Amino acid sequence: MAKGTKRASPGAEDEKNPLTVELSEEDAVKLTVVRKEIQKTELLLERQAQRQLIPAYEKRREVVKSISKFWPLALMNHDMFSFHVQHNADQLALSYLEDLWIVRDEKEPRCFTIEFHFKENPHFTDKVLKKEYTYVPPPDAANETPDADGITDSMLNFSWASDVKASKITINWKDADKALTKLYPRETGEDDEDEPADSGSFFNFFEHEEDPFEIGLNIANEVFPEAIEYFLGEMGGDGEDDSDEEDDDDDAEEIDLEKPKTKKRKV
Repeated sequence: MAKGTKRASPGAEDEKNPLTVELSEEDAVKLTVVRKEIQKTELLLERQAQRQLIPAYEKRREVVKSISKFWPLALMNHDMFSFHVQHNADQLALSYLEDLWIVRDEKEPRCFTIEFHFKENPHFTDKVLKKEYTYVPPPDAANETPDADGITDSMLNFSWASDVKASKITINWKDADKALTKLYPRETGEDDEDEPADSGSFFNFFEHEEDPFEIGLNIANEVFPEAIEYFLGEMGGDGEDDSDEEDDDDDAEEIDLEKPKTKKRKV
């Protein structure tokens, strides 16, 4: 007995995705113009916000000077940062950190310089360790004319990966044989992949141009603006329920660098 052939439903060949839209060239141009206006407004707002925040950050800077280990603890309470500061020697060196400051590029606020200010310490003679993230316009930008706000099309098409160059410095270690970057070097993988197989000492962050783990972005865009919250342990956390953990120890814990005290973010 011959098998029957399944008939298609009437009109099946004519069925089309009802959400398919053919964008006209005119509408495409209009969308591009509006998108650029939004991008420009966002960039101008970011410039304005960064300028207006400076006095508040300066006031915070004065207040936290009297708080012991404010910046080391704020940094260590950031999950990503603490992940790359696993060595006790790094934590000890960071315990001498007394100030952290971010200087934003006035024209390109998405770029910045990070300044780590240290007290006298047994590791290096530098008082300040810096890392700069400089805006490098693409070649076509040379032919662009900035508008009244100093903004060009290339700035609206900003790409952190291609338009930013990071700096490196040479840390003046007091004992070259005990330099943390020598004891714990940054190790590349067998295939020389983008991310190192082992980040080594945190201080490789300063002595290498590359910042494959985006430590600089996390410091500038997360820890620095929310430093008080990070110091108090109110930021981050994995969101897991800690109710099953033992809480028999009601004694106050001493906050230290090796085990930063973490609290849940308040809702």
